Amino acid sequence: MARTDNDTWDLATSVGATATLVAAARAIATKADDPLIDDRFAEPLVRAVGVDFLTRWAAGDLAGSDIDDHDSSWKLGQMPDAMAVRTRFFDGFFADATRAGIRQAVILASGLDARAYRLTWPAGMTVFEIDQPEVLAFKTATMDELGAVPTVDRRAVAVDLRDDWPAALTAAGFDRSRPTAWIAEGLLGYLPPEAQDRLLDNIGALSAAGSRLGTEAVPNLSEDAHEQAREAMRSATEKWQSHGFDLEFSELGYLGERNDVADYLSTRGWVSTGQTMTELLDRHGRPTPNRGADSASVADTTYYTSVKG
Repeated sequence: MARTDNDTWDLATSVGATATLVAAARAIATKADDPLIDDRFAEPLVRAVGVDFLTRWAAGDLAGSDIDDHDSSWKLGQMPDAMAVRTRFFDGFFADATRAGIRQAVILASGLDARAYRLTWPAGMTVFEIDQPEVLAFKTATMDELGAVPTVDRRAVAVDLRDDWPAALTAAGFDRSRPTAWIAEGLLGYLPPEAQDRLLDNIGALSAAGSRLGTEAVPNLSEDAHEQAREAMRSATEKWQSHGFDLEFSELGYLGERNDVADYLSTRGWVSTGQTMTELLDRHGRPTPNRGADSASVADTTYYTSVKG
């Protein structure tokens, strides 16, 4: 089903299921022979959501060869490597920010992100997690059941990003006079172009000098290339559906020309550096995706670190 302005979801449906999919990929990456990440909470969280397909994939009961359409370069089997380097990027982003003295962080659309539980944070650090109330309540309850304890002052901000989240964040104790480390991981591609700009504007208004922002920015595609990419996704997900995972990924994003994150922020006092997914994979010795119309959005996704002057 196509997205609408006021649609709702949980961690097993619509765009919410992508958070569970990503957690399943992190679980597989954690168990790799030469792991780049260690997310011991990923598989238990996936199991708790209860999507059988994703539970079996995370546990290794389904292999990429069972799931993927081999005629397409858009493959689920590539996701563990991609999510490993993506996770490594944002973990490193926070490590760099705290070394620079930042003691306040915000994770936007935090989903099943377990960084407040698995990373080592400095004393005096506060991490705010923003997501829909049902998502945060589920994760908090599941982590409690697992006996997991946050390694930082974790504050859940239960609000939809389409609502007045700056007010909710402030009410939770956020201090806009202090530099902040923000991340928007796996988020911007699921926002309409104008909502992306609005989000970046709100972040800028809340950010003191010295704040940092880590983003995953999807490239613009021509109309023809976008339709080819959507068709590749539809073809790939048909095989997933035969295994019981009925989610149409091609309907989850929004069409329309969107501003380049670095260009948009540069006019608002931020300086950005970027690395593509292909560059991250190559740096860590992981296979890079085949270049083509149906894989460009994966290969050319850019990971920016932006600093407010």
